[in-house]
Amino acid sequence: MTGPDVVVITGAGGMGLAVARRLGGGRTILLADAAPAALDRAVGDLRAAGYAATGQLTDVSDARSVATLAETAAGTGRLAAVVHTAGVSAATSTVRTILDVDLLGTAHVIDAFEPVATRGTAVVCVASMAGHVARLTEDQERGLATAPAADLLALDVVAAAADAPPVQAYILAKRANQVRVQAAALAYNRRGARINTVSPGVIATPMARAEQDGESGAHMLATLDACGIGRPGTPGELAEVVAFLTGPDSLYLTGTDVLLDGGQAGWLRWHRPR
Repeated sequence: MTGPDVVVITGAGGMGLAVARRLGGGRTILLADAAPAALDRAVGDLRAAGYAATGQLTDVSDARSVATLAETAAGTGRLAAVVHTAGVSAATSTVRTILDVDLLGTAHVIDAFEPVATRGTAVVCVASMAGHVARLTEDQERGLATAPAADLLALDVVAAAADAPPVQAYILAKRANQVRVQAAALAYNRRGARINTVSPGVIATPMARAEQDGESGAHMLATLDACGIGRPGTPGELAEVVAFLTGPDSLYLTGTDVLLDGGQAGWLRWHRPR
């Protein structure tokens, strides 16, 4: 496909906009979100800043909606990058929404963009450092990594999460993101494309601020102090990692995860009082 380089970004929140500004110069930005008002506002802000941006309403929990987004991107120009930032938080969402959006939605993005990926396409899915604290068996991870998307919610480990607290569903979903991307690297490699995850800790976005106001907020802030970093990450820092993962300096990097958490996962594993 000839035409402009296209960068697809799902999620019109703080992470998505930071990534759009970092990657979008001289490219066509296709921004996707399920909320019309947020999408229109984000596209307007990008256009006002000189970016060639367009929006497409997309519900990542709906496979057809994501497939339509992929078709639009492929018909617009050369698919340079896909950055999947759309997601919900454990503090503000139900278990069902977490499983539909964070777990199933990421599987839909991976599946929909693989057939339209071409040589040089780079995909980055935003997971979470929460995935690094999951405790799953090898068989459970294999199911999360390789089961058809249509069967994911029926897996025993996922069905069990329906009765667990939202944070447990979130941890499961984010671990599923990491292992599913790892398993998808083979299919992307065969197209000359790459796919990775980035797993942020606390990033200073409106979603994170909403989490801080919830029941887990004090614990989240205490963890930042305890691990020694003493602050949240910024959307710009996340965007720099995404730029590396989608750029020419990471051509041998695929099927892996970059942990961007200021040391939170390491503290939780090795230093948290038992």
